[in-house]
Amino acid sequence: MKHNGNIIIEKPAHVVAELFMDPRYLAKYQEGFERKELISGQAGKNGAVSKLYYKHGKRQMELTETIISNNMPESLKAFYHHKHMDNTMICKFIPLTDHSTRYETEVEYTRIDWFLPRFFAILFPNMYKKPAEKWMHNFKDFVENYDLESDENK
Repeated sequence: MKHNGNIIIEKPAHVVAELFMDPRYLAKYQEGFERKELISGQAGKNGAVSKLYYKHGKRQMELTETIISNNMPESLKAFYHHKHMDNTMICKFIPLTDHSTRYETEVEYTRIDWFLPRFFAILFPNMYKKPAEKWMHNFKDFVENYDLESDENK
């Protein structure tokens, strides 16, 4: 199962990419994000492995992220493992003007091995696309309202 998305962000590509790569800001646009811990490698570099922790209501979720290819500020490809599913995500940041960027994502689920998520993926294919779209919109809002000169964002 694969889905794509894109959104225009009214900020320069280098700013968009810098904010995207900084884990301090994940909680600003990913609901439930708690923390990111580096397990091995150099943070953000090819081969780096990190754990991402989320909380949704009373449920905890843990993902393992492996950076496959970091060509930032142009693109990032990462693999995400969860006990019930795996996916690969490619993010691209395409400058449109000096002050706007198209942020594109491609997410491909390569393994869904728990019955209920697989069943929902067949019946409701947009179920996995909607959270990604929401995070894209949240990221756009965060970046466009981010004040580079202010320390209060850090």
